[in-house]
Amino acid sequence: MSGLETVLPVLWLGVIGFGVLMYVLLDGFVLGLGILAPFAQDGDQLDHMMNTAAPIWDGNETWLVLGGAGLLAAFPKAYALILSTLYLPVLMMLIALIFRGVAFEFRFKATRGRPFWGGAFALGSMVAAFAQGVMLGAIVEGLPRAAEGGVHLPSAFAWFSPFSMLTGVAVLFGYALLGATWLVLKTAGGLQQVARTLTRPLVLVVVAFMGLVSAWLPFLDSRIMARWFEGGNFWWLAPVPLLALANAFALWRAAMADGRDARPFVLTLAFFALGFAGLVIGIWPNIVPPALTLWDAASSPSSQLFLGVGIVFLLPAILGYTWWSYRVFRGKVEAGEGYH
Repeated sequence: MSGLETVLPVLWLGVIGFGVLMYVLLDGFVLGLGILAPFAQDGDQLDHMMNTAAPIWDGNETWLVLGGAGLLAAFPKAYALILSTLYLPVLMMLIALIFRGVAFEFRFKATRGRPFWGGAFALGSMVAAFAQGVMLGAIVEGLPRAAEGGVHLPSAFAWFSPFSMLTGVAVLFGYALLGATWLVLKTAGGLQQVARTLTRPLVLVVVAFMGLVSAWLPFLDSRIMARWFEGGNFWWLAPVPLLALANAFALWRAAMADGRDARPFVLTLAFFALGFAGLVIGIWPNIVPPALTLWDAASSPSSQLFLGVGIVFLLPAILGYTWWSYRVFRGKVEAGEGYH
């Protein structure tokens, strides 16, 4: 392979991975608000929770579109395999996201139907979070490829396994933790106290699930086991799980520390980023385990270069308006008053 054929797929994986991670971090806390909606004491408190994300949540799906479109353009074989195998959980996620979005808007306009739309917001958020976790688990575990000539197509339920179900539940609780720490950051008074009370047990649950997923990951494939434990690799890769443990301990302490409201949310973002890094290390150099590598799945270098010109302009624009929107709507959200 030429230098471009070697380097471009790695760069595109970085772009796609960054887009997916940004979606998980930014839309994750909004989904987390929906997951935590049943803990709201009344309709006014749920209003308060939703108002913290109302001005900014619409733009979060941009990152999901960037990741999906980038995968289609840069790695068409991976896109075809993932979509053909995971179309049921993908469909479930999209329907749930639409349902969540409709409920978000309709609840503010409804009068007698407010409890229904509040429940719809919670249900849509839970289903979308679970579906995303299932897809993540299925991809990490490995997707069966069609035989040469396309005679034997992957089963419609090839994604269903104990590991994918575990990751589905893990992501659901992880988003709930993101939502709780977001409320610690953006609210005060009674709602913030509710969020602080939920944060500590959620930290324990999320750490437990991350431990289970991490312990299971090397046993999914002998190559993953070898990557972590053969040839002294463990000593080079050990900083990732060690940093995750240190981060979890700091998050546990920050959850109840008054006066540092941003700290739990920032530490939760870091925790997700470290978990994402661990998963990438586990499956590298495959883009779809067990055997579809970056270079096998990549489009031609000319296509990747052409698309890269657009990314050079598009990515800074998305980052710019994301930063601007969060800067404009910074600060606390008071109950019944909105942003100051």
